[in-house]
Amino acid sequence: MRGYAGRPAAQGRFVRDLTQDDFTISEDGKPQALGTFSLVDIPVRRTTSASPAGTQAREAVEPDVATNERPFDGRLYVMVLDDLHVVPSRTAYVTRAARRFIDEHLGPDDLMAVVHVRARAEYSQELTSNKRLLRAAVEQFIGHADPSKTVAMYEQYMVNRGQGSVPTDPYADSRMNDSLTTLRQLEVIAESLGSSVRGRKKSILFISEGFSVGFTGGQGGLSERARDVVRAASRSNVNIYAIDPRGLTDLGDDNIRLNGLKAGDNPEQSALRAITPTGLRDQQRGQGDSLRAIADETGGFAVVNTSDFAGAFDRVVEENSSYYVLSYSPPNPKRDGKFHDVKVRVTRPGLTVQARPGYTAPKSTPRAAEQKFAETLSPDARRALDNPLPITGLAIQVFAAPFRGTATHASVLVGAEMRGKDLRLTPGSQLQLSYFAADTKGDVRGAKSDAFELNVTADTKAAIEAAGVRAMTRLDLPPGRYQLRVIADRLDAGGVGSVSYDLDVPDFSKAPLAMSGLVLTSAAASRQPNLSIDKSLSSTLVPVAVRVFPTSDALTVFAEIYDNQVSQSHRVDITLAVTSEAGIVVFRSQETRESSELSGQTGFYGFLADVALANVTAGSYVLKVEARSSLGDRAVVSRQIPFTTR
Repeated sequence: MRGYAGRPAAQGRFVRDLTQDDFTISEDGKPQALGTFSLVDIPVRRTTSASPAGTQAREAVEPDVATNERPFDGRLYVMVLDDLHVVPSRTAYVTRAARRFIDEHLGPDDLMAVVHVRARAEYSQELTSNKRLLRAAVEQFIGHADPSKTVAMYEQYMVNRGQGSVPTDPYADSRMNDSLTTLRQLEVIAESLGSSVRGRKKSILFISEGFSVGFTGGQGGLSERARDVVRAASRSNVNIYAIDPRGLTDLGDDNIRLNGLKAGDNPEQSALRAITPTGLRDQQRGQGDSLRAIADETGGFAVVNTSDFAGAFDRVVEENSSYYVLSYSPPNPKRDGKFHDVKVRVTRPGLTVQARPGYTAPKSTPRAAEQKFAETLSPDARRALDNPLPITGLAIQVFAAPFRGTATHASVLVGAEMRGKDLRLTPGSQLQLSYFAADTKGDVRGAKSDAFELNVTADTKAAIEAAGVRAMTRLDLPPGRYQLRVIADRLDAGGVGSVSYDLDVPDFSKAPLAMSGLVLTSAAASRQPNLSIDKSLSSTLVPVAVRVFPTSDALTVFAEIYDNQVSQSHRVDITLAVTSEAGIVVFRSQETRESSELSGQTGFYGFLADVALANVTAGSYVLKVEARSSLGDRAVVSRQIPFTTR
């Protein structure tokens, strides 16, 4: 099937009332029968950096529970930061433009990944809606481009001045290799999006100053590599938006460096054009053309020689918010590597269609996707693992809380809750829960699967149908940043659900004071039946994923406070506070622990507190646990959980 995203417009306005009968599609001039047809129309929610302070404070408290209960209905972006084609002195241009898109144009339901072309893989960020993580990935950016081609040629010429030399680029080989590397990265990302995400539009935001090496013939394979990018993007329904972070510029810094050339330095005056301000403008124009070539051929557009980033980013969001998805079966399914021209038209007068111009068929059989731990997964679960988007076939709520484990690893408690109505509670019914924790390099550092027979008594069946069911497990992980994937699979009846969870595992031994994840339970929610429990916690402490509680309920919070300063006598004050949206503290408790409890050994204080909700009105709140040492540096550590009462 071939999928095409089109944007019919009348005088620039998107038209939302078209039907399948309004479209025609042809391949290589031959009409094709439409298969599936759908309208994607995502509301545009504007956010600005000038949001009220209270709103920003609430957004900073990130949910500690991830769920797939609502189908993904946002936009999908990959931001590619081209550190090979941004000079170090203009690093801030990139971070400023990238942060602006994240802060002001990324919607709450959107997903974005950040990829650095050259930098270490751990500086990048997998798909997430967490703006803090995205901003952190952007802040790792540093430009590594060679000096400007014009300036480099000028400086070399001046060294050899008077010897009849012709200006040449001393970094020619390096620029070629960097260009090939960047294009290969774009191709890989486009292919990955095509193989893992289907039936929707995907976009690459390519932030780069452009290529100083042209894409035309005689470039040692560069033109072919550029075509590979376009082919991969076309096959994968990926649009590339190329953004020059310099904005509207006269390249003043580079112009200043071209100040020593005099007329008559070389009889071949045409040879000197490349090292003059005119040559510098030619170079800038060529870089812009390279960005336009990639963007235009993939259905996107280039933001070049303009400082109107707000308008350009608005247009990116609009093009990814409203579109029609059409598919058909190609008449020639051969993997012949040929380009096939595709025309999408609408029969209603006065409308135009924006759609990609065609696709290039693959040349060979597709590479088999890496199926890690395939022996433990069904085909449906493997497909869910390959898909970075949440799968909603079986609803799951997931929480994770890291605790100190062995000397080198943490012990991460993971809980998954499912609705009873989504399960088949009959003799022989089976449920498999699979857990995968991949680090920032994409390597799986922890993985396991737990299978459960759902042969339950009549009373338990009624309880599960009413309240759902819970399972808990532990993963041993070294300190670091992970994307945790949890997949629930009804093995006997079909139906798979998946959730991605952004997980930070601290090194509990480094800081003077550290805190585990918070474990939250309530009198009402803990009555939900359990498929498995965590034996490391008290049998009366059953962690829950629910974060909406009736005001008649009572909460219990548990945490471990790790004290690594036991060589000196001191105390640790532990405070629990519940704060409303208005910033009013509606509940507060405090206790003090003495380091003498640890008998001079590195250890932890177990903190357990109850929070009665009887006097708490319905609304949104933040529960915060903070520990503070009395030693001179007064080390402090805290964790927060947002919750709601009704």
